[in-house]
Amino acid sequence: MRRNILILSAGRRVELLRGFEKAAERLLPGGQVYCADAFPKMSAACQAAVLHFTLPHCLDPDYPAALRQLCTDEGIGLVIPTIDTELLTLTDLAAAFRLEGTHLVVSERDVVAGCRDKRKTPVIFAQMGLPTPAIYDIDTIEFPCFSKPADGSSSIGAMRIDGPAQITAEMRVDIKRMFMELVPDGLRELTIDLYYDRRHTLRCAVPRQRLAVRAGEVAKGLTTRDWVYDRVLAGAQSLDGARGCLTLQLFANDKDMSIHAIEINPRFGGGYPLSLAAGADFAEWLIREYLLKEDILFFEAWEDGLLMLRYDAKILVHGHR
Repeated sequence: MRRNILILSAGRRVELLRGFEKAAERLLPGGQVYCADAFPKMSAACQAAVLHFTLPHCLDPDYPAALRQLCTDEGIGLVIPTIDTELLTLTDLAAAFRLEGTHLVVSERDVVAGCRDKRKTPVIFAQMGLPTPAIYDIDTIEFPCFSKPADGSSSIGAMRIDGPAQITAEMRVDIKRMFMELVPDGLRELTIDLYYDRRHTLRCAVPRQRLAVRAGEVAKGLTTRDWVYDRVLAGAQSLDGARGCLTLQLFANDKDMSIHAIEINPRFGGGYPLSLAAGADFAEWLIREYLLKEDILFFEAWEDGLLMLRYDAKILVHGHR
């Protein structure tokens, strides 16, 4: 059995690395957690890992062969993606890698494609029983509205539009630019970390209220178990093709108990360390499922009301050139 774990596009995800290291130490004697990145010398997580590796960009034609060779050479049994752009590539590689003893923890193509193109995400929300803002055609926009790239992430390019004068000629011809119903101000913004087992069954859901956000990633967050948790559980018990960690983003109106589901990303989110600290150990469950061939039971004994206040820390690399 390949016992080592590889975190892709590791960037600054040191907390995610540490979570996998602790789980591997408990469950995989002799197993190691490695990191890979296109620029590992500038990646905090790569520098913090016991070993790190350079991989081409995930859209590079050489990427599949390079990843396969790395997994073979280093005995990688579990591969953890962290960014949106690598997901579709990994879905196409997953079956072949599995035959070689490496599990790429990624949802199936229909789920990934539906999450990546946010114009298609309402189909997934419908399966989960979650309402979502209406998507407008360019000629039928109701103002004010919200606009963002259909395949965007980290809030890049997202904006409120109050009238037609704000829609530039460039925006009108941009085939990836989407326009949608504006969510009312003053609602709670939450991310729910969802864990789906290899049979596409929900095994855990941890809502995290986003109290403060920086560069699209939560800076202050709070775990919360309330009516939103109950609503998500009611509709998300199974999702065809879902596997591993998915992060659902929504707005909640506590006055009328309505939900506005915004997007869902089939990967670990930047705020997952709060769910881990609350007791939802997705890293352990992935190891148990895919490497130890165990089944995962439903888990909801995570800590409610746990507040996360993030701060900047440093990684020092001596002799860097």
